[in-house]
Amino acid sequence: MTPILPPFPHSRLRRLRRTPALRDLAQENRLSVKDLIWPIFITDVAGADVEVPSMPGVFRHTLEGAVRAAEGAARLGIPAICLFPYTDPAVKTEGCEEAWNPENITNRVIRAIKAAVPEIAIMTDIALDPYNANGHDGLVRDGEIINDETVECLVRMAIAQADAGADILGPSDMMDGRIGAMRAALEASGHRDVTILSYAAKYASGFYGPFRDAVGASGALKGDKKTYQMNPANADEAIRLVARDLAEGADMVMVKPGMPYLDICRRVKDQFGVPTYAYQVSGEYAMAMAAVQNGWLDHDQIMMESLMSFRRAGCDGVLTYFAPKAAKLLANL
Repeated sequence: MTPILPPFPHSRLRRLRRTPALRDLAQENRLSVKDLIWPIFITDVAGADVEVPSMPGVFRHTLEGAVRAAEGAARLGIPAICLFPYTDPAVKTEGCEEAWNPENITNRVIRAIKAAVPEIAIMTDIALDPYNANGHDGLVRDGEIINDETVECLVRMAIAQADAGADILGPSDMMDGRIGAMRAALEASGHRDVTILSYAAKYASGFYGPFRDAVGASGALKGDKKTYQMNPANADEAIRLVARDLAEGADMVMVKPGMPYLDICRRVKDQFGVPTYAYQVSGEYAMAMAAVQNGWLDHDQIMMESLMSFRRAGCDGVLTYFAPKAAKLLANL
């Protein structure tokens, strides 16, 4: 697009910014409650349903609390929630067997929410780190994260979540070949309508620290995740990964983290034109809240400005811990 502008004073670009009505008419992007997915933390560990210290205003929920949260989200018009479990360390193993237990906390919460709030979409996380004694997203053997055996575990996890009633599966592990394996297994098991929102471009980022506290993975993690999550310096690689996951059967794709990678969001949307999402991760939220609590920034203004940045970058929606507060502000509640 090449703008055609007459010379000043015939062209005065401030004219369209003069009043609220003119600014509304000229606004290029809109933010709606329908663009929000709310990530919530769930637990069945006694005493763990407390505020996450590094994420002010974010709590872990019991099964009953998760149902109440889903009911509240539905009343606000939020279309989807995403579940992340804080697992009892006693059930974490090197084989991660709890990940596909039909009675683990995630699968029980899925069933409970579907019974109480059937209209809300439930997204899940597919990665082994909440169940792994080593804290990694995949199985660990002699210090190496094993790809193919991990994919087999992830498929079992995906089927268990689909059986429980999940609407959207979110593979966040970054193993090679997992989307194709999951899609084939879902088709074979009668879950042909279950959606896959692939974390296709997930970076080995320093912005995940508070999240790992929230799910209890920080202390267990041995080493780092750089052999399977992406190098923050790479952009073309993200495009190759997105193309691969779409070719294997992903319905939607995710970029994670969010604001530091808006350039990737824009490239993905422009190149593929598929439903594209970003995750405004725990570190982004924690930084914003720290500045707000110190009186340096205005909470509502930066919340809405940050969420609009995702829409401007081409995202169809965003996972954000701000979802309930943003929904209330959008509805003038």
